This record gives sequence, structure tokens and C-alpha cells, in this order.
Amino acid sequence: MSNSLSVDQYSLEELRALPKTDLHCHLDGSVRISTLIELAQKRKVKLPTTTEDSLRDWITRGARKKSLAAYLESFDVTLSVMQHAEDISRIATELCEDAWADGIWYLEVRFSPVLHIKGKLSLVKVMNAVVDGLSEGERRTGIRTGIIICGIRSIDPTTSLRLAELCISYKGRGMVGFDLAGQEDSYPARDHAESFYLIRRNNIPCTVHAGEAWGPASIRQALHDLNAHRIGHGTRLVEDGDLLNYVNDHRIPLECCLTSNVDVGAVESLDQHPLKFYFDQGLRVTVNTDNRLISDTTVTQELALAQEHLGFTRSEINDLIIMGFKSAFLPYRERRHLLARVLDALEKPIIPF
Repeated sequence: MSNSLSVDQYSLEELRALPKTDLHCHLDGSVRISTLIELAQKRKVKLPTTTEDSLRDWITRGARKKSLAAYLESFDVTLSVMQHAEDISRIATELCEDAWADGIWYLEVRFSPVLHIKGKLSLVKVMNAVVDGLSEGERRTGIRTGIIICGIRSIDPTTSLRLAELCISYKGRGMVGFDLAGQEDSYPARDHAESFYLIRRNNIPCTVHAGEAWGPASIRQALHDLNAHRIGHGTRLVEDGDLLNYVNDHRIPLECCLTSNVDVGAVESLDQHPLKFYFDQGLRVTVNTDNRLISDTTVTQELALAQEHLGFTRSEINDLIIMGFKSAFLPYRERRHLLARVLDALEKPIIPF
């Protein structure tokens, strides 16, 4: 953060101390760099480079290319060490610890099990590894977590259907939602409509990556063909005022990720991000990391950027935080109880960790 913050804005330490959510966080994009190197050595996986600084630089290189396709290339590296159950569990537990240290009270972790079966793991063993890892993370900290299973746009829709069935089988066992992720352009969301119909028939919340690398038509498909309850990113919603009003009128939350939206070229710069415009229009917007490692960020840093580049005040940051908890894929009673604790915490003096 720069030194140009007004007296009506939080310091970085104060932001870290606030209770927060991260509703859009990819497990395979949020590995500790030290763990990545250690597991690669253990599994004899060849990395592009083996020092922490140089590997971090290599992984984040896609962010400098302003391309979603280039950004996604870095996942090949992280996924290379996420093919064994104990390693997946460890990474999930460490993510909980890192998020808790950043003041996250509620974390939704998303991943696609089909990307973790290049070895001998079955889809069920992958799921169990994540469930076990997050459960251990909850035990070690005070964090609450939920799992979102991702279908992949560029993979055959029959695979998405298998993942939807897997999602249903884990309902009530840590799983809170279903998603569609991956390259938007040339891979329409409507191709995966059957999977989302099955998810909705089983009363499971769903979200869809849309309006990041493709325009409002992608968001329209997510809403009207897949009936998404939330939109992942939604950066280009600003290009369609009528659709924006629909999203606002129906209180459909947007999972905004400032840094990664700039990384993939969805917006040219942080100053041009539409988050503040959405907020001022009354939309329900949330602030998230997307990928802690690949975008080299935390929720605290994302909120700091919202202050520095978009002019959010302390009270507006509080509103963003509250909207995050309101948008969680939790049963209403649990969400209401958690939100009551948050509101109580926000009324108290901020005590940095």
C-alpha cells in the first residue's frame, strides 16, 4: 500500500485483523512455494527451477502476459505435485493455515478432481484427500471451510456430469457447491447445462466462471443456461447495463478477484477495475484471491488494493466483508449465525494479529 491512504481507510495491519471470506480460491493455485519444491524433490518431479524466488517468478510469469491461457499454464507445475493423497491433504491443510493467518474466517476451496488422477488416485480418493486436509486445517485453526467441485469447460461435458454426480455424493460431507472453470473463449457454458441441471435438482448451490476472458454473453449463459447462483469474476458485466441490472435485481453475487483480473487481461489496470462501479450501483460484490500463489496475493492485499486504487473507505470495506459472508454457500441458519459474529467483531476496535 502507498502512503496516500486517507484517514478513512484501514492500514494493512488493520485489514489483516478484520474477519474475512475467500469464496473464490483454487486449491491448485494456492500451494506454498516451499511445499511445491519439497514435494517435487520427494516425487522426483522436474520443476522449471528449484529456488523459491526463481520458481515464484516463473509461476507468476503468466500474469505478466495478460492472457488467461498463459496464466493457466502455471497450473501444470502445481498439479505435477498434487497426484498423491497425502500431498493433496497437506496442501489443503496449509491453505487453511495461511488463510487463517490472513484473517479468513470462512474459506471456500475449489478444485477439479479429474486433474489429480494422473497417478493411481480415483476421484473418490482425491475427494477424501481434500476433505481430510481441510478437516485437519479446521482442527488446527478456527477457520470454517467448504469445498466447491469444478467442471472444466475444455473437457468433454460428460466429465462434468461425472463430477456433478461426485459432488452430489459428497453433499453434507464438506462439499458446498459446484462450478465451471477454465478457458471461456470457444468453450461455451451451455455445453455443460446437463451437469448443472443435475446439481440444481439436488438442491446444491452453483457458481460459474464467466465474464473474465469472454464478454457479457458468457455471463448470460451462466445465468440463463446454467442458472448460476453466483458469478466467478463477472469483470465484463459492466459492458451490458441491462444484464447488470438483472444481476443486481436478483442479488446474484460477483466473486471479484482484482489482481488476477489484471493478470489475465480482463481489465487493463487496477484503476480501471469495475469493482467500485458495481459497488456504487448496489451489486453484491465480494473480494477474493483466486490463486494465492499464481497471483501472489491474499485477501488482505486485495482489500488494500481496493482502497488504494478504487478509493474504498473503511465503512465500504466493512460492507464488502459483510457481502462476502452473506454470499457464502452455507445453509441460511449457519450463515446468519456466522454473520452475527462478524458484525459483532466489526463493531469492536480493530486489534491486529
